[in-house]
Amino acid sequence: MAKVSETTASAGKAPKLALSVAGAAVGRRKEAIARVRLVPGTGAVTVNGRSIEAYFPNKLHQQLIKSPFTVLELGAVYDVIARISGGGPSGQAGALRLGIARALNEIDVENNRPTLKKAGFLSRDSRIKERKKAGLKKARKAPQYSKR
Repeated sequence: MAKVSETTASAGKAPKLALSVAGAAVGRRKEAIARVRLVPGTGAVTVNGRSIEAYFPNKLHQQLIKSPFTVLELGAVYDVIARISGGGPSGQAGALRLGIARALNEIDVENNRPTLKKAGFLSRDSRIKERKKAGLKKARKAPQYSKR
């Protein structure tokens, strides 16, 4: 029990160093869900046990995922460990970006939040697939019309 009180007492006195703290968050986009953990490291990004280059071969998706670090000018400070399920590549990349931004926000709110907010990385993109309506082929596509 004494150990617990020591850590809480020391945590109250000293401000936490942003680069030595880990963070975790969840990001969602379309049908994709990304569970993200940030740990201090060398900048390696692991998605479902694979490297970012293997999981997202498209360079635009890789750039999108790394954009929160670029905006905050953090470079290779944190390792990203992510589990992504559902959706396609673009939705998964967007979900991962939101998860990383939320985790960085959780690590150091005072310094990171204004920059991430201004860049638009903390807002969830609420656009989702519209449901199919009865009498139509898709959400809005009507069947072919024949005059005679």
